[in-house]
Amino acid sequence: MKKSLGAKTIAFPTPTWVVAAYDKDGRPNVMTAAWGGVCCSKPPCLTVSLQKPRYTFDCIMERGAYTVNVPSEAQVEIADYIGIVSGRDRDKFADCGLTAVKSDLVDAPYVAEFPMVMECRVVETLELGVHTQFVGEIMDVKMDEAALTEDGRPDIERVRPIVFGAGARTYHGIGDYLGPAFSLGKKIKEAL
Repeated sequence: MKKSLGAKTIAFPTPTWVVAAYDKDGRPNVMTAAWGGVCCSKPPCLTVSLQKPRYTFDCIMERGAYTVNVPSEAQVEIADYIGIVSGRDRDKFADCGLTAVKSDLVDAPYVAEFPMVMECRVVETLELGVHTQFVGEIMDVKMDEAALTEDGRPDIERVRPIVFGAGARTYHGIGDYLGPAFSLGKKIKEAL
């Protein structure tokens, strides 16, 4: 028997992403966001949804660009701090000892210390109640070489991204390897 919890923003998992943008004065800023995901394959796009009062909201609107930075499990305290302090009041890069790197492709900084970065140019905005969804075309994905397999593919177990449990407001690691995608279900398909 399932119990109704009502209409809530409980989706498991959601990412723990650090979104970076420049403010109107060119100062780099970061915020932690969980409302986001891939939304298109061609062109490659992802979304982040922010509330208008957030400092980063105006930064993205001003510059038309943002980066999505993926911290590792070892950086969970940094990711949490970035989410609980406003860039209006603090230089979060300095507070956390992070390096802001100017993207060559979009008008936004990225975090040098995080293992994975997606550089996005805003191609669409959608007003959704208290949030605005920014659709960003991914202009490039940058990864630490240590986060790649020997054949140059991204390795989730080397990145060790943080996931957010929205219902309980908790952080988690990625969990155990379960098997190759687009292959495990073949047993069922073949049995039919």
